[in-house]
Amino acid sequence: MCNGYLGRQLFILFLLPPLFRMAQWYQLQQLDSKFLEQVHQLYDDSFPMEIRQYLAQWLENQDWEHAANNVSFATVLFHDLLSQLDDQFSRFLIENNFLLQHNIRKSKRNLQDNFQEDPIQMAMIICSCLKEERKILSSARLSNQMEVGSIQNTVIGMLDKQKELDAEVKGVKNHVIDVEQDIKTLEDMQDEYDFKCKTLQNREHESNSTSQEEYKKEQMHLNKMFLSLDLKRKEVVNKIVQLLNATEHTQTALINEELVEWKRRQQTACIGGPPNACLDQLQNWFTIVAESLQQVRQQLKKLEELEQKFTYDPDPITKNKQVLQDRTHSLFKQLIQSSFVVERQPCMPTHPQRPLVLKTGVQFTVKLRLLVKLQELNYNLKVKVLFDKDVSEKNSVKGFRKFNILGTSTKVMNMEESTNGSLAAEFRHLQLKEQKNAGSRTNEGPLIVTEELHSLSFETQLCQPGLVIDLETTSLPIVVISNVSQLPSGWASILWFNMLSTDPKNLSFFLNPPYAKWSKLSEVLSWQFSSVTKRGLNADQLSMLGEKLLGPTSGGSHDCLIPWTRFCKENINDKNFPFWLWIEGILELIKKHLLCLWNDGHPSRLQSPENLLPMSPEEFDEVSRMVDPAEIDTVTFRLFQDSTVEDSRCS
Repeated sequence: MCNGYLGRQLFILFLLPPLFRMAQWYQLQQLDSKFLEQVHQLYDDSFPMEIRQYLAQWLENQDWEHAANNVSFATVLFHDLLSQLDDQFSRFLIENNFLLQHNIRKSKRNLQDNFQEDPIQMAMIICSCLKEERKILSSARLSNQMEVGSIQNTVIGMLDKQKELDAEVKGVKNHVIDVEQDIKTLEDMQDEYDFKCKTLQNREHESNSTSQEEYKKEQMHLNKMFLSLDLKRKEVVNKIVQLLNATEHTQTALINEELVEWKRRQQTACIGGPPNACLDQLQNWFTIVAESLQQVRQQLKKLEELEQKFTYDPDPITKNKQVLQDRTHSLFKQLIQSSFVVERQPCMPTHPQRPLVLKTGVQFTVKLRLLVKLQELNYNLKVKVLFDKDVSEKNSVKGFRKFNILGTSTKVMNMEESTNGSLAAEFRHLQLKEQKNAGSRTNEGPLIVTEELHSLSFETQLCQPGLVIDLETTSLPIVVISNVSQLPSGWASILWFNMLSTDPKNLSFFLNPPYAKWSKLSEVLSWQFSSVTKRGLNADQLSMLGEKLLGPTSGGSHDCLIPWTRFCKENINDKNFPFWLWIEGILELIKKHLLCLWNDGHPSRLQSPENLLPMSPEEFDEVSRMVDPAEIDTVTFRLFQDSTVEDSRCS
């Protein structure tokens, strides 16, 4: 183990070979592990990879193909290569790096033994290696192009789908306008028919004013008008049926596809994934459909008025009005209830990058939004927040904790508080307090506190003339902790749930937690780094983590299944802490001491003394506990005391 000494100043130093401006070799190092493995297979003891690394730029600048066919030129390059190795040895001598001095002297002796008498053979090997490297790069580029093409196709598909949905929503709006015009035409036809009927009746009572022949002629004209009126009523009713069909189709796509996808993206964003798409487009669609349904309700009222003025048997309005009214009401109710969403999940302002983990006695915020933005709803919806409403686990799970909500538990939705003018309500000063039961809490329950999942429910009611709709939505499951030391374990539970479940009411999730595929878990682990820094984990780093978690024989296979206990409960190897807490320790190390260097992605900057990072003895001990250079062969601790330097490699 590394030793820390009082009175010494402790530093951490990453010793990596410098990043030369080596186009080909540098590009190779950026490839995924499957391509890097092909590179590894190119080099052996006859021409070791160390030489390729140290002399990368020089090797790439020589004409090895010519040397492979010209013994004189091959001899010159052979001796130049030995001179380059001597120069590299001198640099390691100045750095007092004994191990690298030894390696480069050994490599030089091997080259002399193998190629002193046959420099063309060396030139042929190097020429072949460089050509094979270029083939590997070409294969990698082709693979990337295929992946990019797939991503582009996905994006294009999403844009096409968005355009299609946008056209459908506009189609619903235009259909409503057409029906409105038809109803006006129907009203004019009915007024004219009514006027003609009354005129004929009045003339009939006037003696000798109208001949029998004229009367029959006008009666026939009225019959034609009636038939046209009946046909128009049937046409209007049929158009409303078609309008509701189109509305239902569009609304189903909005609720069952677009909104579901947004909620899934919100889950992903909560655990560090890509930021969720803005709700404004969804709000625009929801609002247009809601406005259209409100107009249909008014149009049906207008048809009812026309029916009251004039009806007959069989009247298409009388026959269909109740069915159309019920269907319109049902669609509007479904739309308005689905539009009530949690825009920003519960989160403590002190830990903005770890939502859904709430500590008792600490304020948290949560924001609600109604995607149907109707002016008449502004300041008319009073939202109430409840904790664990209708949660069966309160009675079915032994030891399940209960909490009260402190702070203002009601809020009126309005359009003024949001910067984008959305109809929203934000709770900013809520707290949780555990209910103290008689006696002490036992540990006999099946779940530890950080596996207990709870939820916040939000209720309100929309009231309009002839319309009362109850609205309710719930947050994603939350973990409630009583001590900040429980935060890492609580966050692990949030990661596991949102990675594997889309049902926010599945609060019994950890009674039988599902396994996770390494392909998915590795992506989520990378998000933990990219969400607090500017860079996620590369393929090599993820491969190392996969071996750490799954064992060296797995090779980080994407199909490997990891149980919850292996991720968060069981100690790894010879450590006295589980895999997740090890990752958590590395994240803390980066945030506290290596953030700028990690973000830059240029560890060679650490070779300069002014870039070394001071640590306290306690921090040094923590690093020693977390870092295992047997698996990460890039970390060296350098201890300074006055002008004396001592390297101490962890083991």
